[in-house]
Amino acid sequence: MKKFIKYTVLPLIIFLSIFILSTSKKENLKEDKTENVITSTVKKQIAHQIKKYPAKQTKKVSQQLDSLLQRINKRHDFHGSLLIAKDGKILYEKQIGYADFRKKDSLNASSIFQLASVSKQFTAAAIMLLYERNKIKLTDTVNRFFPDFPYKNVTITNLLNHTAGLPKYFWVAEHKWKQEKAPTNNEMMNLLQTSNVQRFFKPGRNFDYSNTGYFVLASIVEKVSEMSFSTFVKKNIFEPLGMKDSYIFSYGVDIAKGNQLDGYRLYRGWRHLKINNTINDAIVGDKNVYSTSRDLYKWILALNSGELLSKESLKLMYSYGKTMYGRKVPYGFGFRIDKDDKNMIYHHGKWNGFRTGVTQYLNDNLAIIILEHTSYNGISSLTKKVKKIVEENFVKDNLQFAENLTYN
Repeated sequence: MKKFIKYTVLPLIIFLSIFILSTSKKENLKEDKTENVITSTVKKQIAHQIKKYPAKQTKKVSQQLDSLLQRINKRHDFHGSLLIAKDGKILYEKQIGYADFRKKDSLNASSIFQLASVSKQFTAAAIMLLYERNKIKLTDTVNRFFPDFPYKNVTITNLLNHTAGLPKYFWVAEHKWKQEKAPTNNEMMNLLQTSNVQRFFKPGRNFDYSNTGYFVLASIVEKVSEMSFSTFVKKNIFEPLGMKDSYIFSYGVDIAKGNQLDGYRLYRGWRHLKINNTINDAIVGDKNVYSTSRDLYKWILALNSGELLSKESLKLMYSYGKTMYGRKVPYGFGFRIDKDDKNMIYHHGKWNGFRTGVTQYLNDNLAIIILEHTSYNGISSLTKKVKKIVEENFVKDNLQFAENLTYN
């Protein structure tokens, strides 16, 4: 009997084990291949949507916009990038000024800008991805993920639309952080637990724009996904959308890329000084996404088409928030919403010399993307001027030009 087990049953058990493991590996490979196919399909779809109007159709508006950029470059020290898209096609795309003032290198389409607070829309999208995958609820409090978080009853929705009332982490870092290196998200979460800094108000009572809320959201993404915020956004947003020049950069943690720009300020009206990093530059979620105008256009296309998030999630992101008393909040999830016109969805950014703006006029199907890195202060005004020029100088003739669209 022992010989029978030894020479018959045991080999059979080994064979079955090998077969099961082999089958399991094949199934995993199938799943991996399926994921790759899906990712490739998304990239192909997004790339196919990057269309440009032919030069003949945009000649008049391009001349006006060229003149505008040249004026603000000379008069107002604008060194940046402008991209305009109308009805799903690029109408205008140009860079002007210097990337490096010492080397006198010019900006180009590959120059990578710090987005500052425009980064917040990517944090909101990361949260909505987890929400759609049933990993979180918008009514979850921060304490579900961080039991020792000292500010109770703050929900994810409070964080998203700036009604959490949390203290400013900039102040906490500058007054409570004792190390020379800049704190990371995890270190700042720990510092908040021990710093004994009071909140501004109980959650839901008021609207108060908060960088703290968005770094906490990024920390929740890390906790739930069990990966860094940078990796999560890369794998779930940047790579699927073909945003090859976009990434999250944490000072003191990550290595700067070749085309990554520095921020500058004008000194005595003629000299550009590079702005140094600060104690707050390692925190991500509220800022520190780096990107190009073209990548941001890919982002807008994917977001609005429903290829990344559902239409239901997008509606939440593009809708006014509310306080607990029912007062309208001019902010959705990661996006500002004009107080008087809900069809104007936008966000501006300002950090270490970078000035950014991404504005969508939904009714007009018009997107204006402005990125700058020398402390230019007229993003809002420039956006309005650009919109006016487009309205007055661009006449779309689908019948005449539909067959002449160019693809990039």
